[in-house]
Amino acid sequence: MKIDIEKLLNYAKGLANAKILVVGDLALDEMVYGDTERISREAPVLILRHSHTNLILGAASNAAHNVATINGGKIGVVGVIGDDYQANNLKDAFESVGVDCSNLVVDKTRPTVTKTRISGSCFQSITQQIVRIDRQSSEPISKEIEDKIIERLEKAIPLYDGVILSDYHIGTLTDRVISKAIELCKKENKKIIVDGQKDLQRYKGVTSMTPNLPDTQKHVGFFIKNKEDLHKAGKKLIQDTDAPYVLVTCGEEGMALITKEGKMTRVPVFNKSKVFDVTGAGDTVTALYSLALVSGAEPVYSAILGNIAAGIVIKQYGCATTTINELVNFIEQNRKKLENIELMEY
Repeated sequence: MKIDIEKLLNYAKGLANAKILVVGDLALDEMVYGDTERISREAPVLILRHSHTNLILGAASNAAHNVATINGGKIGVVGVIGDDYQANNLKDAFESVGVDCSNLVVDKTRPTVTKTRISGSCFQSITQQIVRIDRQSSEPISKEIEDKIIERLEKAIPLYDGVILSDYHIGTLTDRVISKAIELCKKENKKIIVDGQKDLQRYKGVTSMTPNLPDTQKHVGFFIKNKEDLHKAGKKLIQDTDAPYVLVTCGEEGMALITKEGKMTRVPVFNKSKVFDVTGAGDTVTALYSLALVSGAEPVYSAILGNIAAGIVIKQYGCATTTINELVNFIEQNRKKLENIELMEY
């Protein structure tokens, strides 16, 4: 099939209309930078003179950030934070980009998930990461916290147009939380999209999901070497989840959208220019794909918008985001190229 550019532009401009709730494993990326001074006399380690610290929304928080920059802050989160200093930093980061964090649940037994990356440079050379420190508990949340999460879902889901379940397997999305979210979305006639990495059969009844190629291979139990394998894998994902359609992301090979009717459409990478950092690109795909689906775009065009957005953010360092203007500008500037692309259907 050929891409209808005017339809694609209309769908891109309509992304601001959807109100999304992100439920899952919230996290904060703390980026600490310094300049190398010398080797310590206490141990064979570098001494850095601190220059600055950046706080970036990571994991499920990054999906929320991506939505916020597109729809102007019509976005809320449900998840767990600790009773610690990092929790305040995470809430401040959410509020700075317009994310409603009024439905966060405090668990005093768990730390706020924080990944601290310490990077240094010497004599104006390139900055390199030296060490990463993770604060997190991967144990499932307690029954008490689970009950509070479900209370938040019952309150919040009716207020939003769609839900993203973002599972980094840090313990928030228990079987009960997942099933309740799906049940509430069905009751309220809301779309629910999953960004998960394993145990994908737990998400039976969702609208769609966006697994990457390695995670898809783990789920189906065989290597995907060609389009026939990919088609077979997509069908198994749909069989196991009862989703109407799934989007498998395949890195530099683009994406594949497989429907319940057995049709597969390949979406190539549109932007093959310099790749700087792929961190968080999967969150961007999920956020844009979900926003488009919830705002009424066809699944194939939703995948195309997710693809374009990922191509924009991988040119930036860390968990980056994009905007509707950047999407529209890319489409306009590459109109002829996009019009000539044939999306292969199988």
